Amino acid sequence: MKEVRLRFAPSPTGYLHIGGLRTALYNYLFARHHDGKFILRIEDTDRTRYVEGAIENLIESLQWAGIEYDEGVFIEDGKLVQKGDYGPYIQSERLDIYKRYVDELIEKGHAYYCFCSKERLDKVREEQKIKGLIPKYDGFCRSLSLEEAKERIAKGEEYVVRLKLPPNKDIKFDDLVRGSITINTEDIDDQVLLKSDGYPTYHMAVVVDDHLMGITHIVRGEEWLPSTPKHIYLYEVFGWEKPVYVHLPTVLNKDRKKLSKRHGDVSVEDFKEKGYLPEGLINYLALVGWSPEDNEEILTMEDLIKKFSFERVSKTGGIFDKDKLDWVNAHHIRSYDLDKLTRLAIPYLKEANLIDDQFVSERYDWIRTLVETVREGLSNLSEIVGKVGIFFNNQIEPENEEALSVLKGEQVPLLLNAFKEELENIEEIDGEFAKTIMKKIQKSTGIKGKNLFMPVRVALTGYVHGPELVSIIYLLGKQNILDRIEYVEKSYL
Repeated sequence: MKEVRLRFAPSPTGYLHIGGLRTALYNYLFARHHDGKFILRIEDTDRTRYVEGAIENLIESLQWAGIEYDEGVFIEDGKLVQKGDYGPYIQSERLDIYKRYVDELIEKGHAYYCFCSKERLDKVREEQKIKGLIPKYDGFCRSLSLEEAKERIAKGEEYVVRLKLPPNKDIKFDDLVRGSITINTEDIDDQVLLKSDGYPTYHMAVVVDDHLMGITHIVRGEEWLPSTPKHIYLYEVFGWEKPVYVHLPTVLNKDRKKLSKRHGDVSVEDFKEKGYLPEGLINYLALVGWSPEDNEEILTMEDLIKKFSFERVSKTGGIFDKDKLDWVNAHHIRSYDLDKLTRLAIPYLKEANLIDDQFVSERYDWIRTLVETVREGLSNLSEIVGKVGIFFNNQIEPENEEALSVLKGEQVPLLLNAFKEELENIEEIDGEFAKTIMKKIQKSTGIKGKNLFMPVRVALTGYVHGPELVSIIYLLGKQNILDRIEYVEKSYL
């Protein structure tokens, strides 16, 4: 069987969109499922939209997400390098290749030179719209002889090269998601293949590159569906074997509109900065428009590779539901390697000025326990700052009337006194002390259950509910607990 080869071919026009990441992911999963190759190609022929640094961002976003590719453009020692047998993998470095194939189309009569000005094209399209016609090129330059065209070029006239589609021809192709599709050439434009600046359009470059790079499956967004017949026709006139096409439904927001910056986070960078784990984001993104046969929802990359198929990709747009993303990501946070999670959480604590580098180096184990204590309640790591405030402020304020009434219980002075006496007998709180202190207080005071645990929790944190009391006692340490008890006794008792 022929080796499966897929590619992700983004344009370097800014940050990687979440929809683009899903396209890359589906390409990657299918390639790995079939032990094939996955390639990163950069489509930078639209120079007006090129953004400096965008290629590096694309590569870093894929690496962060755990999407590994076999050929294409990589970063090594801070520089862009290309690896593989089918390079260059950056389109702007392949201009001579495209020119050769454009010339071949012209010589065979499948393309022609067009000298129409922008003003003429705008006027034609406007007139077509008024008449209720599909706006497209009217074929004004189709009948020009090659000799006449070359004379005009020699005189310095500006030109483009257009595809010469045959009249009234049905172009058919099968799509793995959408099934059999037929489009007649009467409904398609004579597409520009080579622009006046010498750069090819997407339509020319993508067909040449995909053929020369041996791409077997083209997986891309459904916005390219109307262009596919032009690409199929190019494969036919070149006499090349056509790839398998897969057009993915658009990623939509909850209002079923295309996900855009106006409606919140849309780039991979946004989610990375918010503290979503790559494993969580990838797991959730895979489910936006696809589901495994067993309907399992918490999946590792290995699970996804094993279970993925295009047969289970939906025809309708996948809804990007942030609540569902939070739910999936929270699962991954709870099961994540604790040291890895701690290292990822530290920058958020530092940014909030709760800790500094010295604190990290001297008290890493304390921070690790802190992360372990609060991770149950996190859906992303940026939320950690809001969850750990109770460990950094000794001036306790009861969160509400219920918490205040707990502190007003008649047993509370006796309870806090017993706690202080136990603390006087030790140098510092260790794990063993934190586990046994409440039993000792129960024994010495006779207070138990809710009347024992709740006042201690409120006195130490201000909250009726929260993390395990054992962890709170260990993390606060002896002096902080004494300071808090003293503050509560002065302020509320």
